[in-house]
Amino acid sequence: MDSDLVVIGGGAAGLGAARAARRRDASVTLISDGPLGGDCTFSGCVPSKTLLAGARKGLSFNAAMANVSSVVAAIARSENDEVLRAEGVDVVSGRATFVNPFTLDVDGVGVRSKRFIIATGAGPLVPPIPGLDRRQVLTNEDIFAQRTLPTRLTILGGGPIGVEMAEAFARLGSHVTLVEAAARLLPREEPEASAVIKEFLVALGVRVLVATTCVRVEHATSSTRLHFDVSPPIECDALVVAVGRRPSSDGFGLDQIGVALDPRGFVIADAKLRTNIRNIWAAGDVSQPLQFTHVADETGRIAAGNALSRMALRRFQPEWIPMVTYTDLEVARVGVTEVSAGKGARVAYLPMSEFDRAVMSSDERGFVKIIVGPRRLTGNLAGGSILGATIVAPRAGEMLHEIVLAMRAGLFSARLATSTHAYPTWSMAVQITAAQFFGDFGGRRARPAGSVE
Repeated sequence: MDSDLVVIGGGAAGLGAARAARRRDASVTLISDGPLGGDCTFSGCVPSKTLLAGARKGLSFNAAMANVSSVVAAIARSENDEVLRAEGVDVVSGRATFVNPFTLDVDGVGVRSKRFIIATGAGPLVPPIPGLDRRQVLTNEDIFAQRTLPTRLTILGGGPIGVEMAEAFARLGSHVTLVEAAARLLPREEPEASAVIKEFLVALGVRVLVATTCVRVEHATSSTRLHFDVSPPIECDALVVAVGRRPSSDGFGLDQIGVALDPRGFVIADAKLRTNIRNIWAAGDVSQPLQFTHVADETGRIAAGNALSRMALRRFQPEWIPMVTYTDLEVARVGVTEVSAGKGARVAYLPMSEFDRAVMSSDERGFVKIIVGPRRLTGNLAGGSILGATIVAPRAGEMLHEIVLAMRAGLFSARLATSTHAYPTWSMAVQITAAQFFGDFGGRRARPAGSVE
């Protein structure tokens, strides 16, 4: 069996790559050892956001979980084998292993091609804590299959998955303890964002422990006891581990053909998503530290386009990628945070308590922060370049995208400040914040990055 392109993995990256290749009228073989849709559909974005929506509507645990199953099934139907085959993709079920750079073994059947894309995804990382038994803890791979609401739930990991599940289960009725080893929740985000989300979760009844490391676990028949370095032990009925992700790069014969991996096991690819083996590209979670469905889809499309082009021109640019944590008060970011902004950067900041729409909605939590820097030739003319932004608000994810577009288009920050926004939309907060780069606005003006507000 020969195809113009063979894609290994049926998650978001694999689907994006296969469909992009078909749009070029290339023949494509997509090999997957699990249902198409991968992590996002079955254990990531789709079930987690559905569970959050159900919890916010006040559904019971059983009703919320039933709704999760229904939504997952509906979305999975739009990307199953039958749908992909109707689009012209040759779907093969099985485990793929490289025999050489041009040949795969798929459960005893040889598959050859001049071009391959590795899109095998990632899975939950379970840390080597003494006593921790993977069989007795939950991760995103099995939490949505639970049919009994735990009375006492402990979550290890205060990143996006941890805080989202803390909100969902607290609303559904669990007594939730959220444990983060770093000094604050969401440690990759702005400190102000971490503070707002902690306050939000505590108000929901979540017990939050930060700067706390689990050093030992004891599993009993019906409960689990966790020991910490700086806090007393706690017991829970269920333990969720959400401390990170590990790439799924083992068992595909990558070592057999010399594909380079980094120390964590991620496939090393350049900006055009090509590996050190010239006819093999990599896309999605197996090669990208940004573990998002939209990153997987975009890198899949870029990899396919470059693999099938005589002149591979497209580059993946992570600085333009939006990131959203979907707590009820969303945390949305693109580009740099203030601490990493660099010399000459300036910051505009608007607390939602000073924004009309937030006051009207009786929800004044959160803020908008925009970071700009001087351009190489024109300096701060017209506000300079937009380097990044963070928004914490009920609709922060939707508000962020005009900033993403402005960054991708290379627009001056003046465009944000001078583009008329409908009053009183939430997005008008972006315009008001950007106006601070051009003088005093509402008693606020931009300040140098790193200075005290």
